[in-house]
Amino acid sequence: MKILKLLNKKNLSIVSLFLLLITETIAEENPVDIWNIDKKEIEKKNDDSLDKENSKKQEILQKSIYNLQNQNQIETIEFNQTLESQQIKIIGLYDPEDNGLDIDMWSNSDGDQLKNIFSNIKKIKLSEDANEIMNISMLTNAHYPKKNFSEKEFLQFKSDWLIKNSDLDLIQEYLIKNQIINSHPKLTKFLVDKHLSQFNIEKACEIFSKNSEQIKDDYLSKFNIYCLIKNGKKEYAQMLLDLKKELGFEDKYFEKKIDFLIGYTPKIDKEISEKSILEFHLAHITDPEFVFEPNENTDKIIWRYLSSANLLNSFQQIDTSELDKIANIEKAVHNKNYPEKDLLDLYKRFQFNINQLLNAKESYKSLGNIESRALIYQKVLLESEMIEKLKLLKILKTSFKNDNLNNAFDLELKKFLEEIDPTEIPDNLTSFYYTNITIETNLNKKIKFNNDIMHQSKLINYFNGDYTKSKIKKDVESFLKKIKKNKKYFLSKKDIIFLESLKADGIEISDKYNDLYEVNDSEIPSDIQVMINNNEKGTALLRIVEVIGQDKLEKIDDETIYFIIATLNKLNIDLIRNKILLKVLPLKV
Repeated sequence: MKILKLLNKKNLSIVSLFLLLITETIAEENPVDIWNIDKKEIEKKNDDSLDKENSKKQEILQKSIYNLQNQNQIETIEFNQTLESQQIKIIGLYDPEDNGLDIDMWSNSDGDQLKNIFSNIKKIKLSEDANEIMNISMLTNAHYPKKNFSEKEFLQFKSDWLIKNSDLDLIQEYLIKNQIINSHPKLTKFLVDKHLSQFNIEKACEIFSKNSEQIKDDYLSKFNIYCLIKNGKKEYAQMLLDLKKELGFEDKYFEKKIDFLIGYTPKIDKEISEKSILEFHLAHITDPEFVFEPNENTDKIIWRYLSSANLLNSFQQIDTSELDKIANIEKAVHNKNYPEKDLLDLYKRFQFNINQLLNAKESYKSLGNIESRALIYQKVLLESEMIEKLKLLKILKTSFKNDNLNNAFDLELKKFLEEIDPTEIPDNLTSFYYTNITIETNLNKKIKFNNDIMHQSKLINYFNGDYTKSKIKKDVESFLKKIKKNKKYFLSKKDIIFLESLKADGIEISDKYNDLYEVNDSEIPSDIQVMINNNEKGTALLRIVEVIGQDKLEKIDDETIYFIIATLNKLNIDLIRNKILLKVLPLKV
C-alpha cells in the first residue's frame, strides 16, 4: 500500500499496534483445550472463529479510522456529554427558557397534525418575522412528540426546515453543537456542497475540523479526505483512504484525483465528473487547463460553481449567432447563477437596422424570442420618454415570463423603475410598476410616542422591561381614568391587545373599567383553541408561523394580531409575545 511510503517510525508503530490487536483478538477466540473436542466441533468452532475474526477486523479498522480522524482535529469541541450517546433524546440550539418555552413543548402534540402543518409551511416563502418564530420552534431543546411521530421523523422535519431556510451559519452551528453529522448526512451534504458551489473551500471544510464523530457516509468521508489534503494533512488523508479501501471502499475517479493531489502521480487526469459538486471540483483543481462549457442539462449547482470560480468568462466571447448558448445563459440568469447585467450586455452586441430600432414595438414580433428581447432592450436604452420606456420594459418582462424566465429580468428591471417618478405613471401601467419594484422601508425607524393613544404611549415600554408591575398598574389606571371621562375615546383593537397582555402577566386592573371593552375568545380559531387547552405550545407556534406566512407583522390586520397575542398569552409564551408587541403596537416614523 502507498501508506507504507508515508509512515515514519511513529506511524509504523501505530500500524504494528493495529496488527497486534488483530492477532491478539484472533488468539483470544481460539479454544484452550482442543484435545477434548471431537472433529466436528473443531470444524464448527473454526468456522465461528473465522466469522468472529472478520467481524473483529472490521471493528478494529473502523475504530482506527475514527482514532485517526480525532488526531486530525484542529479545534477541541466542547459539548454536552449526553449528546455523545447514540440514543440522543434532545437536539437543538436554544434553551427553552430563552424564549419562554419549556422542555415539554411538544409532548402533547399529535404527529399527524404536525405533519399537516409542516406540509403547509413548506409551500410558503416565509417572511423574516415568521422565520424567526419557526427557528425558535424547530431549534429549541425539547422532548419529541410521542403520538404518531417518531424521533427520526421529527429530526427529518428539522433538517428539511434548515435546508429550506438555507441559513448556512445556523446549519453549521446546529450540526456542530449537537455532533450529529451521521444522523443528518443530507443536511451536512447540503451545507458543504453549498459552500463549495460558492467556491468557499475553507468554509466547506470547516465542519470536518470541528467534528468529533466517526464519519460513516461515503460522500462526506471523501469530502473529509480532500479537506485533510487541502489543510496539509496528506499523511492522514492517505491513511484514511487506505483503511477505507481495506473495508471495501472503491472509487477509481476519486482515487486518481487524490493520488495527483498527494503527489503520487504527475499525470493529469482529464476526466470530468458532474455526479457531485465535489467530483466536479476535483476535476477543476487537478487540471491547470480546465475548461468546461455548461449546457441546459448542467445541474444548477455546477452553474453556480462555475460562476463563483470565474469559469464562465468564455461566455463573453459567444457570438450572437450562437442562440443555443445564449438560451443556456438566459436559463442560468433565471436561476441566479449568472449576472443579469452580463446577459443584457450580450443583448447590446446584436446588430439591428435603423428601421427595426425605430419601430421596435412592432419589429420584435417578427423575430425569434432571444433576438426580440435584444431588440427591445436596445430600444429601452435609446428611449428618453418615460411612458414609452415603461411600456417597453413591460414588453421585455412579459417576453421573459412567457419563456418561463421571469427571474432573468428582475434586479436590472428594478433599477430602471427606480428612476421613474411613480406619480407620473399612467393608470394602465401602475400595476406593472408596483409589482416589479421593491419599495424600500427604513427598518431602523424610531418609535414616536403618542401619549393620547394608549398603545402608542410610553406605557408600551413595559414590554421592554422598563416598568415595575406596581408602576405600570398605577400608570395604566391613571390612563383608563382619563379615558373613562373622555367620551370621544374608544379603545382600539391594539389598546385591547395591550390591556389583555398586561392582565395575562398578572397586572390587576380595576373592575370599574370592565365596561370599556369586551373580550371575545371566539376570535381564536377552533384548532388553535384546542392546542391551548392541551398545552401544545410547539404546535401552536407552528400554526402562528403558518398564519403569518409571507407577511410582515406590521402589515397583518389587527384581528389576526389579536388572536396571535391571545394565544401566546394563554400559553404563557411571554418573550415571543413581547417581541411581537413591540413590532406591532408602537408608532414608528
